[in-house]
This record gives sequence, structure tokens and C-alpha cells, in this order.
Amino acid sequence: MRRRYQVLALVVGLAMLAAACGDSGGDTASTTSAAEGTATTATTAATTTTGGDSGSTATTGGDAAMVQTPCGEGTGEEATGEPIVVGAVVGATGPADFSSASRSAAAYFKCVNANGGINGRPVEYLVKDDGWDPEAASTAARELVEDKNVVAMIASTSFVECGVNAQYYEDQNVAVIAGVGVPRECFFSRNIAPTNEGPRLSGIGAAQFALEQNPDMKTLACLANSIPNFGGWVCEGVTAWGKANGVEVSTYLSAPDGSDLETVVLQAIGDDPDAAVTIDPAPAMIGYLKIAEQQQDDRPWYGATSAYDLAFPDAVGPYWVGKYHAEIELSPLDSTGPDNTNWIALMDEYGNSDDPRDSFSQAGFVAAKIFVDTLKGMDPANITRETVTPALIGVQDFETDILCRPWYFGEADQHNANHTGRVVELTDEGIGWKTVKDCFDIEDPELDPIYAAEGS
Repeated sequence: MRRRYQVLALVVGLAMLAAACGDSGGDTASTTSAAEGTATTATTAATTTTGGDSGSTATTGGDAAMVQTPCGEGTGEEATGEPIVVGAVVGATGPADFSSASRSAAAYFKCVNANGGINGRPVEYLVKDDGWDPEAASTAARELVEDKNVVAMIASTSFVECGVNAQYYEDQNVAVIAGVGVPRECFFSRNIAPTNEGPRLSGIGAAQFALEQNPDMKTLACLANSIPNFGGWVCEGVTAWGKANGVEVSTYLSAPDGSDLETVVLQAIGDDPDAAVTIDPAPAMIGYLKIAEQQQDDRPWYGATSAYDLAFPDAVGPYWVGKYHAEIELSPLDSTGPDNTNWIALMDEYGNSDDPRDSFSQAGFVAAKIFVDTLKGMDPANITRETVTPALIGVQDFETDILCRPWYFGEADQHNANHTGRVVELTDEGIGWKTVKDCFDIEDPELDPIYAAEGS
């Protein structure tokens, strides 16, 4: 069965996060510690799983295909050399499970290890759960960097760890290719480069499409939550875009515990905007739409990429078929591009049956592939943090059909190589979504330095 979202889980979880985060600065009062041990250690090949229910699963039809592009050295033999230790910090427990990217990275590394590794060396992948707790995120990073001596952090995904650990990673000379960047610090840090656009760009992309569909649009509501460096930052981006395009944007932020979700939606509807954009984890966005449906609200509603989940159409129901659109940061889940096809096959062959097949999983696949492709060109006897960090920061023009444009890291204070999105429409056919707009650049004033550096 497909996963069913429970808004209550979001309410309880965000209440925990609110207690952990407090304001955006100062000490935290939280005492929750990181999960002991590691969530995933990819040192041996995984048992192949091709049957059973895999939750939200993308499929191109028929039996799962074998991975077409060889992982690692493509030898079909287990890597036996000295392990290359890699880490990740994820928010696996809390308001939502944000471990999808690390799960697909783990599957990719298992495939690599089963096929000769990286020039004979296997990848040992250590994943720590921060529980959406800043203190736990700090502890987890220090355990991985100082105790485990990881050479890099790959496919991390967390609402809190970028803000807590960004300066630490720079001080420790650790390069981070985040699977999914969420708060602002994930994109404004020298040593962190996400593979995704991020919620701010995704929300602006949704607003751009709203204006394209409704050229006479003059007012727009932006709904998000008040988690530090999240809701305010993302809606500020939509507001800045609106000023440049003659659209007045009003921001409606719900409490971190979700207790006033209905009040916020009713306030937004009562102000009668021409359209509304929601930027939140999927459970909250389902809540927004359920409340809007109860009010029989017929204005256009749009969402950020977190709505692009295969369980979402069933969760919101038929009222929104053909009415709801989401901006997505990577390729459609049912794309037949070679990397996307290989991602699906790899998850079926090396992942677990309950691993999500979603946009965040795609992002983890891309992060792991960037890492492996980079290290394959290095001397296997000299793979250390001191050599890996400049190699990853030096990545340029990494091409994959999962992204609209080539990805790069580079030496900079800001990283947003992925700033080109697509739009999907909720439908009652196929996977529940269909692509209605292909690759287009996001119009965020914060991207001006990046576009200037790219010569765009």
C-alpha cells in the first residue's frame, strides 16, 4: 500500500523541532542525542530485492531492469581493498523522514562495492540520524569527522544540520555534497553544495508558473512554516520575485507545531489572493489542500517539489486533479533518461523494498555518482580528506539527465548549481503526475551572483 500521511505526526514532530531550535541563534535547550551507531554501512553487496511493496515507487513498466551502466569498476567482483569512509547526517526521525537521499546513496555504494569498488577500494558509508535536533546534528558530525575520519559527507539531508555544522565543515576541511539542501545555510556555505534547488527556488518556480498560467495575477499567497531559516526565507524569495514582476505577495507562516494550520489557511483564503503557493514538507501541504477543499476554494494552488510524491495524489483526493501543480527540482520520476532509468533499476537491485523512490532519492543517487566518478580519477593509494576535498570542490560540468543543467561545486560562498526546474500537474493517470513544463531557470535575486559567474 502507498504511504498515508498523517498531519498529526507533523504537528507532534514540529512541536519537538520548535523546542529544539528555539530562535535562530544561541544555545539550544534540547537534550536529545543522535541515534547510536550507523544507519547504513555499505561495505558489502546488498541482497537483491525485486519483489514486494516498495511504498511510493516509480516504475517504467514491466519487471525491474538490471543496472545498465556498471557501478564502480564494473567487474562484477566484490571490492576487497581498504575502505573509503564516507558520512552523512540525515533527519530520519522527527516531523518527517528525510533519509531518502542517503538510502539511495547507500544502494549506489553497494553496487559500487559489488563491482570492484573505486579502483579496488570499497566505500564504507556511515549515516547518522540527527532527529531534527541541532545538538544531535552537531554531535553526529563530530563523530563522523573526528572519530570516523570520513573523507567527505555525501547525500546528507536535514532541516537543522547545515546551520549547525557549516562552519565546522569548513574548519575541518570537509566537502559536503548534500542530497537535499533545506535551510538557507545549505546554500550559503563554502563547503556545502546541494544537488537540489532548495525550497526557496522551488517556491519561486511555482510562482513563475502561476503567473505564466494567469498573466493577470496581481496577488499571491505564500504559505510555509516558521522553522528558523526556512519559511521566512523561502517566502521572502517569492516576495522579491513578486516585486520584480508586479505581483504583491503576502506571507502566511504557520506555527512550528502546526497547531494553527487551519487558521493560517483560512486567513490566506479570506484575503482573497489570485493564487496560493505552498512550501513545506508534504504532510503540511496535504493539510493546506484539505482545508482549502473544505472551503470549496477554487483559486489556483501550487506547491514546491516536496509535493511531488507518489502518495500525494491519493492523499489529497480527486478534488485537485488537474488543478494542482508543483515545481520539481529534478527529472520526472518516470523519465526514461539513462541515469533516471539506472536509478530505478539500482534501487530495485541494491536498495531495500521500503526505500522511497522519490525526488530526494534521485538527489542522493546524483550525489553518490558525483563522488564516485570524481574519486575514480584519483590515485587509490592517496584518497584522504586532504585530497578528496579539493577534488570535489573542483567538480565542473557534471552531466546527468536527472538535472536540467550540468552540476558543479566550485570555490564560493554560495552554491546553487541546480537552479532550473520543471512543473508537474496532478492527474489521475500513470504515476499521478504529468510534466507540463520542462526546464526553465528560476528568477531569484539571490541567484544574481551565480548567474553572473556562469555568464548567464
